[in-house]
Amino acid sequence: MKRKAAFFDRDGTLIKDVPYLSRCQDVQLLPGAVRIAQEYRDKGYLLFVVTNQSGVARGLYDEACVHAVHAHIAALCAVHGLMFAHFYFCPHHPTQATVEKYRCDCACRKPKPGLIMQAAYDYNLDLSQSVMFGNEERDVQAGRAAGCCAYDITKLFTSAPAHCAKL
Repeated sequence: MKRKAAFFDRDGTLIKDVPYLSRCQDVQLLPGAVRIAQEYRDKGYLLFVVTNQSGVARGLYDEACVHAVHAHIAALCAVHGLMFAHFYFCPHHPTQATVEKYRCDCACRKPKPGLIMQAAYDYNLDLSQSVMFGNEERDVQAGRAAGCCAYDITKLFTSAPAHCAKL
């Protein structure tokens, strides 16, 4: 049986937006997102993070740094009873990459739905019963392109997309 999922963008959605975040000590969870994640956890949704990390392509930090930050976020979330099934990230950028192996127009960079589609494959998810939370239009576009209900978390409590059930 397929499961439902709640996907969260990372920077500006789950954690405070720090441009090109590379230091664990700069991670700060956003309480609203924590509360939403707890609500969806309680409803039986698997939780995921899907994030663009073009700082890798730009040579500002490496993939090991991204993994370290994600491990730190996971530890902070665990204090709140949250466990993310997986952190998916796109290290690519089609035009601004200074690290050549990351210069490509990939399927995983939001607004494309590749990260969400990979999670659906890896975890046998029903995307039509899943939700995506983000703080930018590209997050909402990725969620919708994958077949999820998608919310701009910054507007969540003032209005919900007409095709989505109210929280």
